[in-house]
Amino acid sequence: MKKLSLLLAMMMLAFISISAEEQEKQESPKKTLIELPQWVKNIKFSGYGILQYQGMDPYKKGKDENGNPILEKNSSNSFNLRLARFIMDGKIGDFDWRVQIQGTNATGPGQPTVQMIDLYTEWRRFPEFKIRAGQFKRAFTFENPTNPITQGWRSYADIINKLSAFGDRTGEKASGGRDIGIQLSGDLFPNASGRRVLHYQIGVYNGEGVNEKDKDNRKDIIGGLWVMPIKGVRIGAFGWTGSRGDMLDPITGTKRSIEKNRYAFSAEYDKDGYTFRAEYIHSQGWGAASPGNNVREIDYSKGDKADGWYVFGIVPIIKNKLFAKARYQTYRNQKDWATSVNQIECGLNYFFTKNLEIHLEYSRVNDRSIETLTEAKHNYNLIDVQMAFRF
Repeated sequence: MKKLSLLLAMMMLAFISISAEEQEKQESPKKTLIELPQWVKNIKFSGYGILQYQGMDPYKKGKDENGNPILEKNSSNSFNLRLARFIMDGKIGDFDWRVQIQGTNATGPGQPTVQMIDLYTEWRRFPEFKIRAGQFKRAFTFENPTNPITQGWRSYADIINKLSAFGDRTGEKASGGRDIGIQLSGDLFPNASGRRVLHYQIGVYNGEGVNEKDKDNRKDIIGGLWVMPIKGVRIGAFGWTGSRGDMLDPITGTKRSIEKNRYAFSAEYDKDGYTFRAEYIHSQGWGAASPGNNVREIDYSKGDKADGWYVFGIVPIIKNKLFAKARYQTYRNQKDWATSVNQIECGLNYFFTKNLEIHLEYSRVNDRSIETLTEAKHNYNLIDVQMAFRF
């Protein structure tokens, strides 16, 4: 009886469906389907978000006249919405394009909470010669092009933040390593297996960061070259010359440009879940009073040279699930040890699924740039937990 009832119900649904189709044909006999163009079909939407908890203990500057400790930075214990990104990728013939919008809780001067960070197109007909135009990552260092969710750490290394235009020492607003310009790149000399062993890239940019016009009509020129002798290995070098315009000189009270002359050396192994990378950056050029906050006042007290380096390893404990990591890094704001910030970090990255992961990290920080009085404390601890998801 149940089988018969089910069969009758199915026949009734089929009859209703056929009747509806016939009625639609009679009412609209000339109705045709609209075929979407291929470039519309090629559009892909994606994105990700990162939630954060961070805690750190205080470090002290010394003692006041009554013997009480003076804190340079109070302890911190806070949940944070680190960022969310919404990405649209597409393809039109031989051209790829991308639009990426980021939302953060940044509140610094010149740092909108929602802004366009990527908007570019790239001609990719030949692997030996590609042309990209718009707003995108600068052609500097191996770490700069990585995005926060795959970078693997609570933050980019200090030298990337300060010397690769994230929160740059020249004062430009936090730009995630991006600028507006045009770039040529390509991969050359395929070996017997077809893997290309030499990569080059060179770009010309405004030199002012995201969503900013050139202020002094001088362009930044950045180039990189690396070899890939065996699969998973890259060894490269980068150069950067340029300026940031419209900077206030506190001595003369006039506006001027400050130089950006930088170079970097990089090495990386990335294969089968194992990632090891080391980079060194040197910078010549005056810094701003407040790096990364769109400040346009020169701070001569910080000197005109800075450098730093980092080295890290990320290794699988459980394939595609659990990874252990360790990193050592140094940033020297005046290229001397008295202004160095040194960090030893370790932690774990766990993937619940390919679209959901958690990062745990402990850092021991030795900040010698803290201005100290007697009994000063340069060292403090930092704990960071981040939950990241993709969609």
